[in-house]
Formats: sequence, C-alpha cells, structure tokens
Amino acid sequence: MTDTTRYDRAARQLKVLSQALDSGRLGPVRRLVNTLSPAEIGNLLESLPPDKRLMVWGFVDAEDDGEVLLHVGDEVRENLIQDMEPQELVAAAESLDLDDLAELMEDLPDHLVEQVLKSMDRENRERLERVLSFPEDTAGRLMNPDVVTVRADVTVDVVLRYLRMRGELPDGTDHLYVVSRHRQYLGRVALTALLTADTEEPLNTLVDTEQPAIDATAPREEVAHQFADQDWVSAPVVDENNVLLGRITIDDVIDIIREQAEHQVLTAAGLDEDEDLFSPVRRAARRRALWLGLNLLTAFLASWVIGRFEAVLQQVVACAVLMPIVASMGGIAGTQVLTLMVRALALGQVGHGNTARLLRKEVLVALLNGLLWALFVGATAMAVYRDARLALAFAAALIVNLFAAALCGVMIPLLLRRMRIDPALAGGVILTTVTDCFGFASFLGLSTWLLVR
Repeated sequence: MTDTTRYDRAARQLKVLSQALDSGRLGPVRRLVNTLSPAEIGNLLESLPPDKRLMVWGFVDAEDDGEVLLHVGDEVRENLIQDMEPQELVAAAESLDLDDLAELMEDLPDHLVEQVLKSMDRENRERLERVLSFPEDTAGRLMNPDVVTVRADVTVDVVLRYLRMRGELPDGTDHLYVVSRHRQYLGRVALTALLTADTEEPLNTLVDTEQPAIDATAPREEVAHQFADQDWVSAPVVDENNVLLGRITIDDVIDIIREQAEHQVLTAAGLDEDEDLFSPVRRAARRRALWLGLNLLTAFLASWVIGRFEAVLQQVVACAVLMPIVASMGGIAGTQVLTLMVRALALGQVGHGNTARLLRKEVLVALLNGLLWALFVGATAMAVYRDARLALAFAAALIVNLFAAALCGVMIPLLLRRMRIDPALAGGVILTTVTDCFGFASFLGLSTWLLVR
C-alpha cells in the first residue's frame, strides 16, 4: 500500500467516524473500530477532538487497550489513562509483552504500577524490573527478555523435542540463542536451519557466531543504525559480561526510526513530537511562545541591520524591493545544506576526517550556483531598473550570501553538536538569522558603496 493510498484511507475513516459521531449513530462507530488494527485506532484517536476521542475509546476492545495506548503520543496517552478505571489499566498492562509494558509503565500512576507488579508472577516481575533498570533511550529498555535459549552440546532432535514441549514461541522468533552454562551468549541458530537439518546432527554445527550482540547500554539510535546496516530481523542484547538479557525485534526498531523522523520534522519548528493535535489552547500557546519570542528577537536583529542603511533605502527605493530576494535565496540554500548536515550527523556520516572536504564541496556548490543565478538576477535588475551599478550590487550580494549560507549550513550543526544542542532544534533559527542579516548587510552595503554619493 502506497503512502497516498494509506493517507486517503485514514482520511476516509476519519470522515466516516466524525459523521457517525455527529449524527449520534454509534453502531457504525463500533463496527469501524472493530475492523482496525491498534495502530490505526491510535492514529484515529489522535485525529479526534478530546470529547469524540473518549467516545471512540470506549468502543475499543479491552484486549487491544494496551496496544492502542502504545500507538498514541504521550499527551494523548495521559488523557486516555485518566479516563480508565484502575482494573482496566491493570488488565491492559497484563496483555502486553514485557518490552511494551516497560514503555507503558512510565505513564502509569505509582499506585497502579504497584498493582501491575503484584499481578505478575515472580519471574516476569524480575524481568520487567531488569528492563526498567536501564535508561529510557538504551537497548536495555527496548529489549524483550522473553527469549528461547539452547545449549550447543545437544543434537537437533533434542532441541526440536524441547520446542514441542514449550508449545509456543515468543512473537517474532526467527532464531534460537545459544548460551553457555552461565548464560553467556555464544551465537544463534536459525529456525529454518533447525527444521531442515538432520535430527541427529549436533547443534554446534548450525551455530552462527557472526552476528554480534548489542550492548544493553547502547543508545537507541545506534541500535537502529545496526539493524538498518545489517538487515537484522532480531538481535540479542547482552550485559557487560556478555550474559544474554533479551532480544530486540524489527518492530521496535521501526518505531525508533519513525520517532526520529517525527523528531527532526517537528523540532525544526520548535514543536514537541508528543504534543496532542488538540491540546488545550493555553498549553499549546505557552509551548510555542518561547519559540516565537526567539524568532522575534532574530527579526529585530535583521531589522536593525536594515536600519543601519536607511540612507541608501531613502535614495534608492529599488533596494527595498530587491533585498528580500537576496535574503530568501540565502535562506533556501542554507536550509538545503543544513538539512543534509542534520541527517548526516544523525547517521554518523560526518566527523573530523571529512569535515574539511565536505565544507569545500558545499562552498564550491554555492559559488557555482551563485554565479549562475547572479547572472540571471543581475540581468533582470538591469532590464527593469536600467542601472548597472544596482544590478552589480544585486548580483554580487547574491553570490556573497550563498557563500555565507553554505559556510553556516555546514558549521552551525557541527558547533551545536559540540555544544550538545540538537541541531534539528536550533539550527534553523540561527541559520535564518545569519542569512537574513548577511543578505541585507551585503546588498545594502554594496549598494551604499556603489550608489550613494
């Protein structure tokens, strides 16, 4: 299914749901909700205002409550949890895998956390507490401790009989993990290899020792990169002593990748990826006020730069018409470079070894584009205003600002990263300020030098 088809389907579902709720016909609402997956229900809930959202939430099958809560943002999840009875929350939590339960536990009130823990058997409670002991953004928090382990000193027949005795395997199991007597990770055995091997064959002949285990303290972003680079479906997680703790599956990694994409898009506009689409007006206004205030300060700075050239603006009105073009071209060029840099930094593609060459490449690209478009805008200004000196100032300022945009597009993310500031969050504001101020100053400065006597 293409993105367009998926979005069209979601839009149709939202339309049908809204019309049914507005008309008071709850039967179609119940039927529609029962046909959707937990992820689709979560998307619909986020698309509805709070009053309609709670009505639809009431029609969700109790068995799906936990999964749906995992597919909505933190703010929406918090509101839904507040509307649930304690016994409903405990039941929803019990239906989840341990890695998903660990994520949900962060949003549950303390007294409900205690109830959930008390409802679990000792083994699962200890597993959950082990997962929760790791920092939120690490592999240890992502892992599911429910894994199937075997010893290498047995035959295939012994393993097959063991699996039949278990009766079922954890979801997403594609490998069995081979461990030592002290549960240290030694390798993995593919289920496909196990099912096609001779029953009397020793298991150690099927063990794949090539896949490295993931350290439980590894950052989530590193886990996502490893899965993407190695095309893994699942991967073992170990502690500092190489003791097997659990596994991470591809569905968890897809969630990380989606969250990273949302983070980059929304933080570039100063927004929180977990903000409710229909959050209260006062709360949304308070969150965005700081960002707007910061942009206002940068606008005042650009205005101050323009004010320093009031004389040339009074004498040559054409400057006021042309100067936004210089700033806009610089802003677009800089944003292109900044976007590439933020992505490259997130993927670990930029470091000390290639920064200088990358900077040189972007500067040359900017100069080439600057020369190309300087000829065009200079000719246009000449044709419109019949003033060679104005056309020269306009063209030269464009080249200068594109050069500055390329320089800043590369250096600003690197400097922010060194200062431990997210480039996706602050880079755009700083870059826009620089290109605006530099564009205005270069064009008006050159115009003052060439035109004002």
